[in-house]
Amino acid sequence: MYLKKYTGLFCLLLTALFALNSCSTVTMVEQPDLYQSTTEQVTLDNTSTTDNGFKEAAKKPGWDLMWTDEFNEAQVDTTKWNHEVNGDGGGNNELQYYTKSKANSYTVGGKYLVIKAIKQNYKGKFYTSARLNTKKKADWTYGRFDIRAKTPVQQGVWPAIWMLPTDWVYGTWPQSGEIDIMESIGHQPKTCYGTIHFGQPWPNNSHLGDTIETKEGDLSTAFHVYSVEWEPNEIRWYFDGELYNTKKNTDVSPQRWPFDQSFHMILNLAIGGEWPGPPDEATTFPKYMFVDYVRVYKKL
Repeated sequence: MYLKKYTGLFCLLLTALFALNSCSTVTMVEQPDLYQSTTEQVTLDNTSTTDNGFKEAAKKPGWDLMWTDEFNEAQVDTTKWNHEVNGDGGGNNELQYYTKSKANSYTVGGKYLVIKAIKQNYKGKFYTSARLNTKKKADWTYGRFDIRAKTPVQQGVWPAIWMLPTDWVYGTWPQSGEIDIMESIGHQPKTCYGTIHFGQPWPNNSHLGDTIETKEGDLSTAFHVYSVEWEPNEIRWYFDGELYNTKKNTDVSPQRWPFDQSFHMILNLAIGGEWPGPPDEATTFPKYMFVDYVRVYKKL
């Protein structure tokens, strides 16, 4: 009797496990192979590793190079960069899950960092991508920041090169500030945004900025150099060496000018979100963001 009873329970358990395994198998079919080979030829979306576009010498008159990543290693240098791993949506209802996988961020040709956004279901999100930062590995107060990059376009694509405070001395976002060296939204393929965020907590936050447009092609067809010169009480933005935006501490009055503390660098490729909106049927994937170098200078 006891044997028959437990045999019946055992059979029920096996049936339940089989059903659970079947459900799990169906779910996992949709999951990406996050460690797929990255040896593919990267030429999609009219974007490639062709070294075209604007170039500048590493030496800058009046500035001393104090930190750089030329991305000439065989992989992302984790002594310089952290991978953020989350599906939080960046506070903007973005659609990607950021991973540390080599499928989403890697170096190619001993020359470029590649951030790759892939259309695939992963942990409740519809896309995977990467977001790298230098927090606690390289943090700066003031300096010149040059980033040479080629970024993707099309509806719903949101590449960004930006800085956040390391210690949040003045409070939560945006009280402690944000410096956007470069942002673009894919349905405005020629436009680069340079912005600061400051003021009171959302929804009473403030921002100031300006834009510039590339004169030939769009932001995906050539490399551009995005620069910020950050000094006490003033920040200046440059696009391919052309000054297009200046903000001073007096511009944010009566709000606090929070840009007198340590900030770190962030490189990311977001998909969707409240600003660009979601991709549409014309948006092709994968998307690639190439970074040739990040160079940081101190003023002599």
